[in-house]
Amino acid sequence: MLPSYLADTDLSSIKLVATDMDLTLLADDKSMPEGVDERIEALMRNGVIFCAASGRPALALREEFPAHHQHMALVADNGASVYLRDEPVYRDLIERDLWHGVLSLATVTAGGIPVLCAFDKAYVLERDRRHQDVVGIYYRSITYVESFDSLDVDSNKISIYFPGWDSKRQLDEVYGPAFGDRLYLTCAGDEWLDFMNIGIDKGAGIRHLVDHLGIALADVAAFGDTYNDIPMLDIVGHSYVMANAAEHMHAHGKFLAPGNNEAGVLTVLDRIIEATA
Repeated sequence: MLPSYLADTDLSSIKLVATDMDLTLLADDKSMPEGVDERIEALMRNGVIFCAASGRPALALREEFPAHHQHMALVADNGASVYLRDEPVYRDLIERDLWHGVLSLATVTAGGIPVLCAFDKAYVLERDRRHQDVVGIYYRSITYVESFDSLDVDSNKISIYFPGWDSKRQLDEVYGPAFGDRLYLTCAGDEWLDFMNIGIDKGAGIRHLVDHLGIALADVAAFGDTYNDIPMLDIVGHSYVMANAAEHMHAHGKFLAPGNNEAGVLTVLDRIIEATA
């Protein structure tokens, strides 16, 4: 069992706080905990940057923080795009032939809803429009197409939604064997599988951000709950695994934060705010 967040007492040097969204900052019903804006403002006063680190695209993340996105950082698309105060720090592109190959397999493989991510836009097959209630949570600008074959756009990520909540099985049995040597694949919860270029993940996104800011990874705090958070949790000085996370995640954190439905991120942020004042 990980030690409690209360055991992390050396918080005064923290310069950046990065948090995952779903099942970490957000409650199970995807609601934002009350008081986030006040915490972001307090961190800003103390010279600490707040960062949302998510598989979501930047546009969707900005909408989650309407009052403060222009003052914070975003590690979006699992690290494939990074922004500081709404200015791009890093953007990655997947080769067209490679993302076409993934989408071709996903189109003919049962159980998945493929989504081509093109920064603030997404492309989904017309046949899958019935899943807009889920896909639309993460992608605000969706173009429905009869086929991906004729698309010629810049893409930084491919996502596949699995209504059967079996993303890990699909990774192990189908997509990992087919593309694991050419792309980085990670489960974003039980229902999503994300594909990025090898070397692109939340940890790489955080590295681009700290290099740009001129700060040390030791002075970063990060919160996460699942597989795609591991590269970020593994490299920062203050890594917090949420109490609602699966047991295997404990190997990738230094401390255990209260659960997402208890506003656990805010509980730890209050301690960081006090220590950095």
